[in-house]
This record gives sequence, C-alpha cells and structure tokens, in this order.
Amino acid sequence: MNLSIIIPVFNERDNIEILDKKLTDVLEPMNIDYEVIWVNDGSDDGSDEKLNQVAAANKRMKVIHFRKNFGQTAAIMAGIKFSSREIIIPMDADLQNDPADIPRLLEKLEEGYDVCSGWRKERKDNPVKRTLPSMLANKMISWVSGVKLHDYGCTLKAYRRDVVESIKLYGEMHRFIPIYASWEGAKVTEIAVSHYPRRFGKSKYGLNRTFKVILDLMVVKFYGSYFQKPIYVAGGFGIFCFFISFISFLMMIYYKFWGNKSFIQTPLPLFAALFFIVGFISIFLGMLAEMQMRTYHESQDKTTYLIKDKRNF
Repeated sequence: MNLSIIIPVFNERDNIEILDKKLTDVLEPMNIDYEVIWVNDGSDDGSDEKLNQVAAANKRMKVIHFRKNFGQTAAIMAGIKFSSREIIIPMDADLQNDPADIPRLLEKLEEGYDVCSGWRKERKDNPVKRTLPSMLANKMISWVSGVKLHDYGCTLKAYRRDVVESIKLYGEMHRFIPIYASWEGAKVTEIAVSHYPRRFGKSKYGLNRTFKVILDLMVVKFYGSYFQKPIYVAGGFGIFCFFISFISFLMMIYYKFWGNKSFIQTPLPLFAALFFIVGFISIFLGMLAEMQMRTYHESQDKTTYLIKDKRNF
C-alpha cells in the first residue's frame, strides 16, 4: 500500500512538531511509500512557520497554506485533491488521534474494506459539551442514512482513493464521507481507536456545530434519496398543499350553505387560497429543480449510474 495522510491545521502551533515526530516514528518502520499533507486552514498563531520548518526537514511532509480559514471540510477536500497515493487517511492535528492506529486501519482495508472509520470508544472530551451531543448526533445520522457507525465525528478514517476522489463536500460534511461511499457500493467498517485529552491549544468544536451537522444531514438525505428526482419532494409537498386547500374549500362551502356562517366568519377561505398558492409554487420549484438536475448531468456529461468494473473494453 501507499499512503497519503491529510492533516487540517488551524492554530495548532504547539502540537505540530510532536505530531510530526509521532507520525515519523510510526510510518518509517512500515517501509511503505507515504506522504503527509498538512493543510494550514488560515492559522494566525504561527502554525504556518512551524509547518514550513517541518516541510524543510522532511520532503515527505507537504504543506498547503490557505489564504484564510475555510473550515475542516475544505481543508480535507484540498488534501484529497493534491494527494497522490492509493490510501487516504485524514486525522486531527490536536494530538487527540493516535498515529499508532494507522496500521490497524490499513489492516482492515487489506481485508477487503473500502472505508475504515475510527471509533473513539473511550472519549476524553467534556461529556456535556462534546460527548453527549456527539452521541445523539451519531445515532441520528445512523438512523437517517442507514449506515451504522458509532462515531462519524472521528476524523481518523482510512479510504481507498477511488471511493472518495469523486465526492464533493461543503459545509461540515467531511464526517459524511462514509455515507456517500456506502451509497456508491463501498464496504464500510469501523474499529475502536485511541483518544487523548487535548494538551495544547483550544478546541474549535462547540454545541453550535451540532446544529450545523443536523442541517448538513438534511442535505445529505436529500442528496442521497432525491437528488435525481427533486420533483418528488417539492411536488409531493405541493400536492399535499393542494389537498389541504381542497378540504378547506369544501368546508368553506359547507359552512356557507349549511352552517349559517359567511365566508368572512371563518379563516377557511384564506386557508384555501394560501395552500393553493403554496402548492402551485412548490410544484413550480420542483420543475425548476428537475431542469437544474438535468443541466447538471448533461452539461458535465455526468451519468446517473456508477460502474464498478469493466472487462475487455
């Protein structure tokens, strides 16, 4: 195997040299072809100077400097784009992931899996601010996606290049890569990995990130289930609104002629008109989304299927 390690860095100056040594101590005895891509995500604490020193001392250490902070997902995507090895392993720069777990991840890929996700089974984080929200989010993600993993938030994962290089991610969606890979037919597994308390620097995670994950999960679910037929979502809601409008209209007529109430004495006329308009707009938006989806596929010559293998072509 040949290996690309991707490490997003945002204000981790005191951790860089320690992690660099740990990685070297683990990877050098393995006698494999590897590279380590550090992605400086707009750090302003001197991390850029530390990274340049690491790169100058070891040609296997490569550095990408962002102009400003774009987020962990953007950093991982940049690392994947500029990596050149068969296996891709992202990990955090805060020393909470252990490079000693890398050989164990690779062993799982050698068994035939395409993705091996790390599971921080014994987390060393604040139980209220970090562990509990993460546990609830993981259960929700597994339920919605159908991919059963204990820890989507663990950055330490191993991927085969062919299952991740075509995936485009935005927002905080790097944690959902195993879901996209599974939907495309990849074999996904997980192993328990070590987790350590943060020694230096400040955590960039908080409760607000949980809400971002929930919103991103909604996008992932839509992408996975309705991307090729968006009319099913918008149109389905539009038909539901038409139904409510029709029921309101019938009740309005009933009260007018048999209930001794004029139209202005009930909100039913307003409901009938409002839901009719909302239903029409929803179906119209669904049509526009269908046109956009077809433009997306046809303008870039993208297929609506994925081929696993071909012979004698």
